[in-house]
Amino acid sequence: MKQDWGHRADAAEQAILTRHVRPLWMLPATALGVIAWPSLLRDKGFLRWHYWWQAHLLDCMVDAAVRSPNPDRRRRIRALIRGHRVRNAGRWTNSYYDDMAWLGLALERSSRLAGVSRKDKAIETLTRELTESWSPEKGGGLPWRRKDDFFNTPANGPAAILLARTGNVDRAEEIADWIYANLVDIERGLIYDGVRGDGTVERAIYTYCQGVVLGAGTELAIRTAAPRHSERVRTLVAAVSTELAPRGVIRTAGGGDGGLFQGILARYLAFVATSLPAHHEHDHQTRRMARGIVLRSAEAAWRNHLDAPGGPLFGANWAAPPTFPDARSAPSKMKDGAVRASAVPERDLSVQLSGWMLMEAAASVS
Repeated sequence: MKQDWGHRADAAEQAILTRHVRPLWMLPATALGVIAWPSLLRDKGFLRWHYWWQAHLLDCMVDAAVRSPNPDRRRRIRALIRGHRVRNAGRWTNSYYDDMAWLGLALERSSRLAGVSRKDKAIETLTRELTESWSPEKGGGLPWRRKDDFFNTPANGPAAILLARTGNVDRAEEIADWIYANLVDIERGLIYDGVRGDGTVERAIYTYCQGVVLGAGTELAIRTAAPRHSERVRTLVAAVSTELAPRGVIRTAGGGDGGLFQGILARYLAFVATSLPAHHEHDHQTRRMARGIVLRSAEAAWRNHLDAPGGPLFGANWAAPPTFPDARSAPSKMKDGAVRASAVPERDLSVQLSGWMLMEAAASVS
């Protein structure tokens, strides 16, 4: 089984490299992911590029390099890091704290796990932004973006993971405790989207919010003796299984930014399955449950994929056959700081990255 999932992860990687990854503006030793396939001229020219999608592309490249190291994979990681910084006008930061947390996580993993030259200054810059944005006097939490009063899980969750991994465990615990004090659906055991400065809770339930909180809880369970972190992970995995994974397959969130949501949950379920400290039988059960969701989701996504140039084309809904995209369908659009799905969501890089992320997750737990 392990060999099969490795082969499938290789195929998913090759599909992204063939259809999406290109040099930035023909500059040597650079790369970025084209945000759509089939793509428009403006996409090939990286007029649109979506900072946080590129961070997840980098994270997937790290997954592949960890699973099966080779010089080409390390070279591509370096090229993507370089392309990201050039396209971002020579900076590592932007206006969105969730984006910066995602890039920080990918850079930290590329240094620690993939054998790529360290980016200590970049990671320090990004973690400083996250640390200094902590705003308990305003009701936070970390805000979603600069000069905003919306404190959401998508910013706080990955920030907690990154801060724990870079040594600021105390602040990571503060963030996790803030999430559990403000954003838990008591009845279902799931995590809400966020809370505004006036105390209004945005009660939407997104798969990736559960994923990042699982990641933070597992990281803190590894690094501290506090039993609450493992207890929270056990409860949340059970809630995900009941509420968000019908028949064991993680539910879809469509395309655009939502195309990444289920992949992120799969990534951190795999992290639970491989890394949650197993002090009790309940912990073993949680690890098995997390592993089962990953593998059932991966089986469904692979069973339903379409064959396309370069490799598999994954569906936005892993439980159903995808639609083959074409350049005539309406492309994704930006609205209110988020990327809305293309008319055929399988066109979006985000959807295909989730498929690759899922295959890597399955390979890691198999």
